[in-house]
Amino acid sequence: MRAKLIGSLTVTAALLWLSVTAAKAEDLKIIPLPPPQTDGGKPLMQVIKERRTTRELKPDKLPTQVLANLLWAGFGINRPGTGNRTAPSAMNSQEMDLYVALPEGLYVYEAKPHQLKLVLDKDLRAKTSGQPFATNAPVVLIYVADLPRLTKAQPDQREFYAGIDTGFISQNIYLYCASEGLATVVYALDRERLAAAMQLRPEQKAILAQAVGYPKN
Repeated sequence: MRAKLIGSLTVTAALLWLSVTAAKAEDLKIIPLPPPQTDGGKPLMQVIKERRTTRELKPDKLPTQVLANLLWAGFGINRPGTGNRTAPSAMNSQEMDLYVALPEGLYVYEAKPHQLKLVLDKDLRAKTSGQPFATNAPVVLIYVADLPRLTKAQPDQREFYAGIDTGFISQNIYLYCASEGLATVVYALDRERLAAAMQLRPEQKAILAQAVGYPKN
């Protein structure tokens, strides 16, 4: 009787452990972000004056609220009624996706629910560049264009427009970083190698990456 009871308790404990482990794994697939804080920051002219590129970044993790503000500033929804964004896009195509490379995995920013969705449970920061600012940065943004969304543009012009739209988003990130005392640097990629690592579709194109973190000095 005692052996059966112990066996039953062991099975129950194992099932509970599996349930908790599965729940934790499921939690990692979606990271809900807190609403962006839109009532703070430095004056615009001061932010423009202080905007700069900084390659020396600390590896310290960014608070979730800071990450939420950063992504919303870059390409979040600022007009919920229409779904329009904080950065313009050619013919309002909204073809750009912000992939977020974190130490725990690769996520994509979903603007409407304002959350991160897991794409790969791999650390791909070093795949964007072998330089320290990429491998050590707590956050690396990868700008990926989903070219078929540019339905109103000629096929041979789509990457051109995607490059321009990347610049708009990247500048938003720069200005937010200047406002909040963060360091950032935008840089080119080994696009084919990174696309393979990210498991992108052929019509998706990685344009640039941008590392973000706290400055070392």
